[in-house]
Amino acid sequence: MPPGPLCWLCCSEHLLQEQVFQLLTDMKEQRKESGKNKHSSGQQNLNTITYETLKYISKTPCRHQSPEIVREFLTAVKSHKLTKAEKLQLLNHRPVTAVEIQLMVEESEERLTEEQIEALLHTVTSILPAGPEAEQKQNTNDDVTMDEEDPA
Repeated sequence: MPPGPLCWLCCSEHLLQEQVFQLLTDMKEQRKESGKNKHSSGQQNLNTITYETLKYISKTPCRHQSPEIVREFLTAVKSHKLTKAEKLQLLNHRPVTAVEIQLMVEESEERLTEEQIEALLHTVTSILPAGPEAEQKQNTNDDVTMDEEDPA
């Protein structure tokens, strides 16, 4: 992994989905350039795993995440005293309800007030990019709003 703003996760056993996506994309490009694509069954298995993982991650909001967004998010949540694993969960899953926060933050009832949970939710939704489902939902809502405004 190249050094950078996500270095604190690179040295641990956890990676952001965005990091995995970038790593696999780079590996795929290197294999294309070197001409080694499907020579052995092991390589075929690796190609399949790479393809399926990239396909999954490309459908998540992490696909649109950048190191700058991660840095901004980590700075914004510093006051909540979350563990690295909890920050990772928030970055990868982007909770939108208090219940989801409670599932991702260990002992959240003791560690966070309702106001802090709401602030954390606001931070997640305002800084992290929305996923494809949210964009589709927003487009659907925009279409409905336009239909209501224009009865023609």
